[in-house]
Amino acid sequence: MVTKRLETCTNHVKPTVLQITLALKEGECEVCVKTVEKFAATLSDNVKNDPKKIEAEFKKFCKGSKNKENRFCYYLGGLEESATGILGELSKPLSWSMPADKICEKLRKKDAQICDLRFDKQIDLNNVDLKKLKVRDLKKILNDWDEVCDGCIEKTDFIKRIEELKPKYMGRSDL
Repeated sequence: MVTKRLETCTNHVKPTVLQITLALKEGECEVCVKTVEKFAATLSDNVKNDPKKIEAEFKKFCKGSKNKENRFCYYLGGLEESATGILGELSKPLSWSMPADKICEKLRKKDAQICDLRFDKQIDLNNVDLKKLKVRDLKKILNDWDEVCDGCIEKTDFIKRIEELKPKYMGRSDL
């Protein structure tokens, strides 16, 4: 009889799962927030309220993406080669005019690696000694400029090419 009572009592106890959701901290999900804001700014009024149109526009937006934005598009399913797709988690909240940081909080619940993306440090070409940079960083500078260095083998070749192109790109604000 006592065991029967214990079984009855344990049947009434329901396990509770405590879920703590924290808002994004400053600097968290930086690629997500910046990319969503940038994308949302491109949407016209007739597209903003329709999740299907938003998804189509996001796929177009992703075709021109590079680096971390391209990786973000891949995670969401905005690229043809994306393995999975959670575009609905972006398009529906956008159609409700939800802020980018809140959208990214929701996306983080679906796929945590979305918030692991970080933008690369920008190199200040006015104050950096190119000779002290690694070849990888020199190549990144050229890539950011959509330039190539045909025939470059040595580090000095890359430095020479960057020095040639500096006047053309130093007026731009993205580096």
